[in-house]
Amino acid sequence: MSLLWHLVSKSRWALAVALAASIAGGLGNAALLALVNQALGAAPAQLARLGWQFLAVGVVVVAMRTLAQSLFMWLGQKAKATLRMRTIRRIGDASYPHLEKQGAARSLAVLTQDLDTIVVFFVSLPALAMQSAVIVGCLVYLGYLSWPILAVAVVSIVLGMAGFRYAHTRAMFHLRTSRKREDDLVKHFRALFDGAKELKLHRERKRAFIDDTLETNVEAVRVQRTRGYMLYAAASSWGNCILFAFIGLTLFVFARHIQVDAHVMSGYAIVFVYMIMPIEAVLSAIPNLSSARVALERIEQVSAELPPEKSLAPVAVKPFTSIALHAATHRYFREKENEVFTLGPIDLAFKPGEVVFLIGGNGSGKTTLAKMLVGLYVPESGHVLLDGHPVDDAQRDLYRQQFSVVFSDFFLFENLLGLPQHGLDALAQQLLEALQLAHKVRVEDGVFSTLQLSQGQRKRLALLVAYLEDRPFYVFDEWAADQDPLFKDVFYRRLLPGLKAKGKTVLVITHDDRYFSLADRYIKLDFGRIVEEGPGAALARVPLETAHSADLAAAPQPGMSAS
Repeated sequence: MSLLWHLVSKSRWALAVALAASIAGGLGNAALLALVNQALGAAPAQLARLGWQFLAVGVVVVAMRTLAQSLFMWLGQKAKATLRMRTIRRIGDASYPHLEKQGAARSLAVLTQDLDTIVVFFVSLPALAMQSAVIVGCLVYLGYLSWPILAVAVVSIVLGMAGFRYAHTRAMFHLRTSRKREDDLVKHFRALFDGAKELKLHRERKRAFIDDTLETNVEAVRVQRTRGYMLYAAASSWGNCILFAFIGLTLFVFARHIQVDAHVMSGYAIVFVYMIMPIEAVLSAIPNLSSARVALERIEQVSAELPPEKSLAPVAVKPFTSIALHAATHRYFREKENEVFTLGPIDLAFKPGEVVFLIGGNGSGKTTLAKMLVGLYVPESGHVLLDGHPVDDAQRDLYRQQFSVVFSDFFLFENLLGLPQHGLDALAQQLLEALQLAHKVRVEDGVFSTLQLSQGQRKRLALLVAYLEDRPFYVFDEWAADQDPLFKDVFYRRLLPGLKAKGKTVLVITHDDRYFSLADRYIKLDFGRIVEEGPGAALARVPLETAHSADLAAAPQPGMSAS
């Protein structure tokens, strides 16, 4: 609960006032009960005074309750926002391999369900504090009426707490386990949408996924959650059983041996009956506290599994003179092949103003090499060199700013984030024209009007973003794979030479062998090793087709438009 204390310590005065108001409201409720009990045996001359006291205490109780609830609501929402941003920043600062390892499901659950649980905890706090104060006030009043009966009440409460603690421990186990299963459910829920096409096209796959995978996990969560909450219900029933036993023993057994008058006995009866609801309220609030504890544990666990990367203070990126990989290796587990794949050792060097094609079969490690080159993966051995100097952990974030990348599994943000706003819309609109997207998309105040496009068109938008970033080194991972033949020619014959003319380094991962000869040089990868290098001209097979020469002559040149 150290994380919770860290949160509330920043608002400790608000928390102190909220708790004080809750306790005051609870004690006020007990005082109202005492006034009612006095009024039942009071003389008519005393009723006016007791009535004014009742009114004054009632106003205070309502005011304290409203103040406490408002403050705890405010604290709950503030804690949620603080924890949400803390988790978001932790995710943003974590290394890419850590994010890959953890996956999105757990973090999404933390950012939504677990944080909502924290809010519910804060919402339940005023009632918990107030009802606890009511119970304490009633016990004090019982002690005022009779100390022997108060002792019996304390023994009963201890017995009730012992039984509740046992049931609570078992309930916590089931709640924690069910919460872990929720992570799998979130992942499957995403698959229900992401794999909608595949499910629609295969009836048996849909049946197996929904009836076997989803229903099994949903049922498992239901069973464990039900067990947990049933144990809480049993604990609550145990508490009521102890309370009624206390009432029965006091009224029908101990009263025979303790000399008290009828007025005092009626006071006991009223207090006993009045205490039932506060005790039930306190017991019913315990599951919320337990759920909040589980949620806080999960938030701390996710944060612990995402250690932040080291980073230097932001400085301007200087164009490089050379980027190289020296004996760099990277290992990772391939689930489909059920084996560990090793990339490297890789020795490569790049200089400004060259176009390099990275070729090789599927699974040869091309994308993994690109991720290591741009600083997303850290070599297990060997080095990444920037201008001849090894890139260490503190410099890696700065090193990554040399690159603008369009991966095959790229993601498009709705906004052109992190780019200078001056003239941005006009330049973006110019590039939309050049990429033949102006009839589909507009850019206003740095925001795309729509992202509902075909995959090939979305890749063109990703290319537009890369051009606007204007980085020294460009990496394109199978960018032309989803383009029509005309735009493939535009990409290889216009865009790449345009970037080269601006002094940019370009690495293109490609299978388009008819364009291999356009590269300044090529690198062939096979089973994680470089097996061949040379000038692109050496791969010329036959004269390239000129079927689209007339179209290309009139085609726009986005590589030059972005300059």
